[in-house]
Amino acid sequence: MYIEQHAVSMEHRQAITIAVAELRPLKVVDFGGGFGTLARLLASALPQSAIEICEPYPPRHGIESCKPFANISFVPELNRQSVDVLVSTDVLEHVQDPIALLAAMVDAVRPGGHLLIANCFFPVIACHLPCTFHLRFSFNAFCRALGLKVLGPCEGSHATIYRRTRVLEPNWRRLRAMERRSRRLFPWRQWRSRHLSPWGHRVRVAIAHPLHYPRKLRNAVRPAC
Repeated sequence: MYIEQHAVSMEHRQAITIAVAELRPLKVVDFGGGFGTLARLLASALPQSAIEICEPYPPRHGIESCKPFANISFVPELNRQSVDVLVSTDVLEHVQDPIALLAAMVDAVRPGGHLLIANCFFPVIACHLPCTFHLRFSFNAFCRALGLKVLGPCEGSHATIYRRTRVLEPNWRRLRAMERRSRRLFPWRQWRSRHLSPWGHRVRVAIAHPLHYPRKLRNAVRPAC
């Protein structure tokens, strides 16, 4: 399996495992867990916890690789308010309606529970759908609208940690309006991130360290010895 042969991917999953273990959950679901790589790491770190892999059509190799772990089970769908922690790595960029799927993911977590979500809303591979790329700049806004609090990045991984602080019925009229606005603003936000944001960083560096750029210029024009 590619993930288990890719050092960075495994480092990310190990970091997620550490973060989940620190929460001491009784029940965890790995949504879209595929071959069970992350679930096996979680099962080893949390031997007294129930680890579910939510996959409607689990691959045979995934089932076989998880058999040695008595605390891993496969489930075909999410159940409402049934888990303490939900983990989702690189799933939402593959679906046509990521907002609806996000709402279902949130609904599966008990009040006060946590979600660790890693997304890649970039055209890295062909199966990353362009219709999801606008969420690169607005994903956290949808999470807040669904009752989540953004706790921050999961250190050592590309995931973000959220806590379900409110139980809200999704306001689909508002969510779809947010989605339309996010789509409209995407070209501008993308242009800004490429062309304006770097200058903002440079200005902050120049203010904090007035000699930084003069020294860089001096070093650039200094003749080689």
